[in-house]
Amino acid sequence: MDKADRAGFALFCAAMVFLAFVGGAFVVLSKSFPYSYFNDAYKAAQATFGQLSATNLHTETHLWREARRDDRGVTVNNTELAYPGLTLYTSGDGSYANLIDLDGKIVHRWELPYRDIWDKNPEGRAPRPQDRIYWDKVRLLPNGDLLVVITADNDTPWGYGLIRIDRDSKLVWAYHGAAHHDLVVTPDGRIVTLTHGFSEEDIPGLHALERPWLDDFLVVLDGETGTELSKVSLARALLDSRYAEPLYQTPSYATADPLHANSVEYLDEARSAAFAPARGNPGQVLVSFRNIGTLALVDPQSGALTWATRGPWLVQHDARVLPNGNLSLFDNAANYRERNISRVLEVNPRNHEVVWSYEGTDEHPFESYVRSSAETLPNGNRIITESDGGRLFEVTPSGEIAWEFINPVRGGEDDRYIPIVSSGQRIPYGALDTEFRNLIDNER
Repeated sequence: MDKADRAGFALFCAAMVFLAFVGGAFVVLSKSFPYSYFNDAYKAAQATFGQLSATNLHTETHLWREARRDDRGVTVNNTELAYPGLTLYTSGDGSYANLIDLDGKIVHRWELPYRDIWDKNPEGRAPRPQDRIYWDKVRLLPNGDLLVVITADNDTPWGYGLIRIDRDSKLVWAYHGAAHHDLVVTPDGRIVTLTHGFSEEDIPGLHALERPWLDDFLVVLDGETGTELSKVSLARALLDSRYAEPLYQTPSYATADPLHANSVEYLDEARSAAFAPARGNPGQVLVSFRNIGTLALVDPQSGALTWATRGPWLVQHDARVLPNGNLSLFDNAANYRERNISRVLEVNPRNHEVVWSYEGTDEHPFESYVRSSAETLPNGNRIITESDGGRLFEVTPSGEIAWEFINPVRGGEDDRYIPIVSSGQRIPYGALDTEFRNLIDNER
């Protein structure tokens, strides 16, 4: 090849590179074919790199936080004020749940590693390492069986499934949908939960929507077998309703996960009669959408979204209907006080009046930007899960702390880090079957 040929060949190669650059720029800017394939590949590579590069369990995952206090275990136990019973909780350091008494003693424990159930995540990929998988929400049945929502850190979808195990941690059934955040048992024994998955569908008018994006689904399972009975796209339910506007207000950080549903509450006949927006129609489910600050009622049978509202809360969790017809929720970030960004609210749904709140104090700071919950107890107290603080505590209606428990587990350099906690649930001793109560008594 002479000099002229070499120069021509170099010019040809440069022209091809330039045309490829122009063509690639056009595909990216116009998002025309084959943009979606390149974009999916790029996001998959980003996700893989993120998983491989996040190596420090305590500082680079969402499962541990720097400990705020040196206390461990029960620090307050006012037996005159605290609602009697056992407390169930999960911890970010593993796939287990503990049932403790008011003194903090473990009276029963369930534990089952993810890899003893499945060898893939719900998307068919290799699961995250076991120390990046934990039990998020759990619910105890009277016979000692446990319903468990499993999630993973630094994976998308992060929902890893829902299982039922017996009191000896033996698997009863396993649902390998991407269940996440929450579950509730209906009066007839069905299970209502949330799943999510990738979608390439368009949301007309939401021009910043990333693809693929996560859609959330309201799912009903058979409680005895784990069989899926129904599944409703929550994005579609919003779009088909007259309450779609919050979806178009999706914040920029959430364009790949516009809804981020994070709690479900089944409305039985009594709750439906008390809660004005339900209009006396039982069987609807109250769903909390974190990223658009919205609460909504969805009918899992028809798929219709019948009511929605926004209010004086920010990135909220754990929306519940109280017997008096008010709403209760964990307001993660709308308190705007240093070291006290979180609060628990009771809200009148008719006018958004805050009729009760717990906001923490300088002496007892209260802050959890993610997760967390607040359960109203029969005596009017609330048991609150402050996930980021690794803390469970119970407050009276006047705001006095009646009981407090700090996760005793520590890790990392100089034991500086504490696992997050979830699923704080107070269980009356008498609500358990006699056989399971006897087992607990024998284990004490």
